[in-house]
Amino acid sequence: MTVAAGTFEVDITTRESSPEEGSGAISRMALAKTYSGDLAGTGMGQMLASMTAVQGSAGYVALETVEGQLAGRKGSFVLQHFGLMARGEASLKVTIVPDSGTGDLNGISGDLEIDIVDGVHNYSLTYEL
Repeated sequence: MTVAAGTFEVDITTRESSPEEGSGAISRMALAKTYSGDLAGTGMGQMLASMTAVQGSAGYVALETVEGQLAGRKGSFVLQHFGLMARGEASLKVTIVPDSGTGDLNGISGDLEIDIVDGVHNYSLTYEL
């Protein structure tokens, strides 16, 4: 396994929300990311999120297509996000969708970790080609 690291900037735009108020309401958002570091490129995706009536509890799922260059190889792949917050305790699983790699990234597999420090989004992509 190889590890790629760097930072990314993200722009999240709400596209629509369900008519329910409070717990159970679901929002759909568009994601636009710019990756720099070992992975240089862009990410475009869609996210569904829901807040609960309990402060600090929520969930989200997303699919994101990443296109760019990784270790000198050009192509794209899809990330699947699964995030939960339980009363402020966060858990996040971001995995490369099997067989989603294109171009020089055909056959890529792995997981991405996100760490936000002082407002900066850091990533660590552990992958195999």
